[in-house]
Amino acid sequence: MVLLCLTANHQNASFELLEKLSIGAPRAAGILVENADFVSGVVVLATCNRFEAYLEIDEPLATASAASVARAVQVISDASGIEAAALRESLRVLHGDDVASHLFAVSAGLESVILGEDEISGQVRRALEQARAAGTTSSALERLFQRAAHTSRGVKNRTALGGAGRSLVRLALELASSRITDWSTTRVLIVGTGQYAGTTVAALRDRGAVDLTVFSVSGRAPRFSIRHSIAATDDLAVSIDAADVIITCTTSDKPVVTTDVVAEGRRRIVIDLGLPRNVDPAVAAVQGIELLDLETVSLHAPLEELNATSDARALVSEAVSEFAALTAEQQLTPAIVALRSHVFEVLESEIERARKRGDDDGRIEAALRHLTGVLLHTPSRRARELARSGDGAAFSAAVEALLGVEIVPNSATAGDALDDLLA
Repeated sequence: MVLLCLTANHQNASFELLEKLSIGAPRAAGILVENADFVSGVVVLATCNRFEAYLEIDEPLATASAASVARAVQVISDASGIEAAALRESLRVLHGDDVASHLFAVSAGLESVILGEDEISGQVRRALEQARAAGTTSSALERLFQRAAHTSRGVKNRTALGGAGRSLVRLALELASSRITDWSTTRVLIVGTGQYAGTTVAALRDRGAVDLTVFSVSGRAPRFSIRHSIAATDDLAVSIDAADVIITCTTSDKPVVTTDVVAEGRRRIVIDLGLPRNVDPAVAAVQGIELLDLETVSLHAPLEELNATSDARALVSEAVSEFAALTAEQQLTPAIVALRSHVFEVLESEIERARKRGDDDGRIEAALRHLTGVLLHTPSRRARELARSGDGAAFSAAVEALLGVEIVPNSATAGDALDDLLA
């Protein structure tokens, strides 16, 4: 088993390419799992500034680094409409421990446009939930993403990077504030009702905004308005004309705010936080409109807080080491299953023999079971030590050589064996 990550993000890809990936490439997860026999699982993380595909590959590392990557890139290319060659140039390929290191850093906000942003950990969690719903996740990816969530919480609770209010939404509002005299008298239209919209409402209220209205292409505005105690509208053009600030954050794959619904007139600020774009770039040419899109907002991201970053990366490094050790232990489960099966087969045979010889009160059986537990203690401890030191193969070889048993990969009872012998 090998973990791979194919990542295109704001550091190595254009927003145009990320936009195309966000539209089509998430479909690639199901295609890879259904049609590629080398893929055991896929989780896709698509946000406003990154597209990442995490894969569990059933091939040796040397093979997975070449042929498997090429095939995965082709599937993503077909799904997104991006030429495979151009896509490969913009994708960074990670494998092994580097996958965990990257995801843990991403989930903690260390790879975001705004260092330590609030939203990313929730986006990582939802990526796993969506993979579960689609049936594309795997046990190894489950462990990886669950450990990422645990690491993110640790970074937030134990470092200065966990300060409240770090997000693209808040940065965008900060940029817009230089044009806003008083947020309490500013009429704001929010286009979208997802997680980002909820964050937008909170950020606006923190700045004193009270005149908030929501519009939804999917018709969810009334429910969202009740939940957040704001007004709802079903007429986008009229609401845009009445607003001072329009903030878009929908998951629509087509622009929602176009020149058809934006009339020329007084000065208005349009903030597009969607990827794909929610606002047609042509809107920027409409008289009175000032457009702030993700690319513009990202250019104004603040510099890293060096001490907080150092502390957070130290926690991520510790988490990666622990995950690598646990993964190594998991890879020993077939040998542990073989050892356990052999020992308990011998035990049951001896217990049956004792019963036939008159062990009516069960004292011999109890003694044999106690002895078995004692004898398995040292092998279980050594299995953990050898796995964590990178010598797990020596344990497997010893089990095969000394007991003459066959070690079957991917045993269904492997998880139980780990619980019993490596706890």
